[in-house]
This record gives sequence, structure tokens and C-alpha cells, in this order.
Amino acid sequence: MDLFLKSFTRRYKKLLLPIVCVSLGMSVLPASVAAGTLRDKLMERRQERQEQKAMQDEKSDSKPDGGQSDADTTTVNAAGLPSGTRVLRDIAYGSDRRQTMDVYLPATAIARPDMPVILMVHGGAWKIGNKTARGVVENKAAHWLPKAYVFISINYRMLPDAKPLEQADDVARALAMAQGRAAEWGGSRSKFILMGHSAGAHLVSVLASNPAIAGKAGASPWLATVSIDSAAYDINSIMEQKHYRFYDEAFGNDPAYWKAASPGLLLKQPAAPFLAICSSQRPDKPCLQAEAFVSKAKSLGMLAQTLPQAMSHADINKTLGQDSAYTAAVDRFLKAADSSLP
Repeated sequence: MDLFLKSFTRRYKKLLLPIVCVSLGMSVLPASVAAGTLRDKLMERRQERQEQKAMQDEKSDSKPDGGQSDADTTTVNAAGLPSGTRVLRDIAYGSDRRQTMDVYLPATAIARPDMPVILMVHGGAWKIGNKTARGVVENKAAHWLPKAYVFISINYRMLPDAKPLEQADDVARALAMAQGRAAEWGGSRSKFILMGHSAGAHLVSVLASNPAIAGKAGASPWLATVSIDSAAYDINSIMEQKHYRFYDEAFGNDPAYWKAASPGLLLKQPAAPFLAICSSQRPDKPCLQAEAFVSKAKSLGMLAQTLPQAMSHADINKTLGQDSAYTAAVDRFLKAADSSLP
């Protein structure tokens, strides 16, 4: 047996040494490095599980347009809207089944000519989500319809059928069509506010940074842009660092595309007033990118503001419109953008 062990050791010594060295090296990694690596992996896996759950919810839902089944994002119904609200559903702005919008009109008693219009773009990692979700519509409609606003919520094409810049084109087409029909609904073509959450916030930020995209679709300038918790102002920077895997699905591996989809890099001249709402609780720190974008906007002479909120990514969207200091701050910004707003 001793002779066998000696022979085995001599024969496989070159193979065993690297394994032993690697094992020893791993055992003496600084605790802070090991903890940081583990934390990063846990954060990434948690985000991926959330994305996978959302996809499973979508697949299990019976609605053909991909509604989510989570209790917080179920379809808004009449009980969740102000009394007297009129809803015009599934108005097409393109030939694809997802290129539709819902228009929420205030009660006739408070409606007035030339009402301002909010055009809302839902989020969902560029691949899920729905214009009818409660978190997208309910509190916002409850707050702004009684103030004599028109509220519009849109769907758009999603991955893998359309990449983010094509989705931005969809938002531009929806804006142009809604502006063209605003008078039918009592709205003013010149008083539109672009609003979006998460991926939708990225899309409205792309248009805000490069209004020529909207102009090419036939849209007119709008009053202001409200970006609700985007972490994607600089795609180029995100992709060059450790990032969530869903960014790869959305933006691929072409650096030229990353730059073309980065609002912070697209912004080169003054544009409409811009409000960057961001969660101060998210581990990927979206407020850092929001602050960098706003700083650049201000340097160009734009009215721009960052509005950090100690809320989760979901809550920062669905609670907007509730009676709170947060909603009041958004109203103040809109009033600063145009003093004629209600």
C-alpha cells in the first residue's frame, strides 16, 4: 500500500498541486471580499427570481395581452377610479396588438377644455407589464382626474419582439397619436406630460434626451417628463460593470447600441423640464445615475430635479397619487414646469 501511495503521488503531483493551492487561496480570502462577493451574488439571484416570478405570473394569466396576476398589479376596475370616470379602452396607435392605449377622462362635471394630459408608460424590464395594472393607474387616476387632467396609460411591444429603442419608437407614436386626438377628449395638445416607471421611465427618458425621436413620429414638444425610478440612464456604464442578467437580454453586447439607448449620453441640448424620482432603498443605487443625469441637464440650462424616496421600486410607483408629501412634491414640480397647470 505504501508503494502504491508513493507511486500515485509522484504520478499525479502536478495535478494535485494546483487544486491544493486554489483551495488554500480561497480559504484565506479577506472576509470583506468574500462577504461582498456573496452579497453581490445573492442580490443578483434575488433580482432574477423576481423577474422569473413576474414572467411566470404573465404566462399563467388568461389575458391575451399579458396582464400580471400579482395582487398589487391586478387590473384596475371601476371601483378603483373616481366616480364618473369615463374609460376609452384599447385605442390603437399601431398595427401590433400591444400598440394600444386606455384613456381615462374625468367626470363631465369637472372636465374643462384644454385639460393637461399625462401619458403613462408602465415598466417591467422591457419584457412584461400592462397598461391596466392597478399600480400603474389607480392612485394616479384618483389624484389627477379630479384635478381635471386626462390620464392615458399605454402598452407597447416588448422583448423579444421589440428591443428598447423600438419600444421608445412605440412611445413616440403613442404620444403623437394622443396629441392629435387630445381635443376629442378635452385635452390640450400642448400640455402633455410624459411619465414612466422602471423600463417605462427609461423609455420616456430616451425621448426626453433625444426629442427628435418623438418629432420623427409626428409628436409635438411636451411640457415635462417624469421618470419614476429608472436605473438606466447610462446603459454603457451598466454593461461595462457587473449587472443584472436581464440587461443583457434587453441591450445585447453591442457598445454602439448601449450608447444609443443611454439617456445620459443622448442628452446634448436643453429639453423639457425633467423630474427624476428614485428609490433610495434599492441595492443598485438608481439615485446615483439620476443625480448624474439631472446635473448634466442643469448644466444645459434645463429645469431638472432629483426626488429621492425611501420606498421600494414597486411602492414608489403604485403610491404616487396618494395624499402624501411625495405626491405634493411631484405636483410642485409640474407647477414649476407650467404655472397654468391645476
